Amino acid sequence: MIYHGNRFTLRPDASPEQVEEALESLRNQGRVIPAVKSFVVGRDFGGDYEWGAVFAIEDLDGYWEYLMHPAHRNTDRVGLPLVDRFASFDVTDDPDPEMGAKITELHQRRYDNDAELTELISGLGEYSGSAAPGKHGA
Repeated sequence: MIYHGNRFTLRPDASPEQVEEALESLRNQGRVIPAVKSFVVGRDFGGDYEWGAVFAIEDLDGYWEYLMHPAHRNTDRVGLPLVDRFASFDVTDDPDPEMGAKITELHQRRYDNDAELTELISGLGEYSGSAAPGKHGA
């Protein structure tokens, strides 16, 4: 299993309606993307972020399906413009020593083929995660 997580803090000028739309889009990802086996979206406690989401995915094929699904793209479109700080991470029980590099390659392929997404991520105040684009990857 791969547990893909996101932790984020929104910009102070994000309206309550915008915040709810973004959070509902994250929840929708969990409901409609077939590769997602379970998920949670909610407040993030014990760290430096306000919100978090975790999606359980069985394998790399499912991870790619998750990344490319229109529901995920919708969350990028409605949510990323509201984000100030964002961290993406993965936890897996897969023993493959190359798993981290394989996950990074999926993210890199996605960024390489989606200039709008790359621009959205590059414009965040802070971003950490696999294949971080723009100023965040330097």
